[in-house]
Amino acid sequence: MRPPTMLHRLAAEFIGTFWLVFGGCGSAVFAAKYLSDDGVSLGIGFLGVSLAFGLTVLTGVYAFGTISGGHFNPAVTLGAALAKRVEWKVVPAYWVAQVVGGLVAGVVIYVIAKGRDGWTATGNMAANGYGDHSPGGYALVAVLIAEVVLTFVFLLVILGSTDDRAPKGFAGLSIGLTLTLIHLISIPISNTSVNPARSTGVAFFNADGAPAQLWVFWLAPLVGAAVAGVAYPYLFGTAEELADRPVRDDALPGGSPDLTTG
Repeated sequence: MRPPTMLHRLAAEFIGTFWLVFGGCGSAVFAAKYLSDDGVSLGIGFLGVSLAFGLTVLTGVYAFGTISGGHFNPAVTLGAALAKRVEWKVVPAYWVAQVVGGLVAGVVIYVIAKGRDGWTATGNMAANGYGDHSPGGYALVAVLIAEVVLTFVFLLVILGSTDDRAPKGFAGLSIGLTLTLIHLISIPISNTSVNPARSTGVAFFNADGAPAQLWVFWLAPLVGAAVAGVAYPYLFGTAEELADRPVRDDALPGGSPDLTTG
């Protein structure tokens, strides 16, 4: 079987990022708060939005992971490159595909939402923010710390789940559930980014200060991902390093010499 071409890989990143932003931010715009005619809340709330983001990544990784690696996030691509999981030469192209995919998703969300009488995009596009634009009123420093730490952990989970030593077939599940947990933690803090393409995709439609604060949601995720990409091999080693480490004869069944494969 021929390996995917660069066009195939970029198409996978474009569609996967589109799906992530449309499914995650779309759930926040369309379904997070919804009242029936008699005033009963039918919205999915923070929990539902968190699950929506997790499910988009879970399904996207299983659908497109074998084609492009299933990044859908410039921070993931940077961390993967630093961890030597993807070639540096593809990073700029991946970033373009991801950002464009997020922006197209933002356009689709905007067009659909405009179909509701009285709806306005200003402040209602699930944009990320700090200070007055944070759902819980969290300050810049708090948002920076949260986004760096959560992206760092997210990358560690991604790198660990896709490690050659990890159980096969479960990466999408662990990555999707981790993103769900990240959203449960940080929607009140920053509306959760950990993904510059997700933040860019809706910021300019949202306006209301979101474009001016967008730098935070590029800087913090990229820093967290970079630290994780550099740290992972030092913290946990690599399959190749472990394969070069001989196991004592008496540690093997039958006492025969062998090498561990991790």
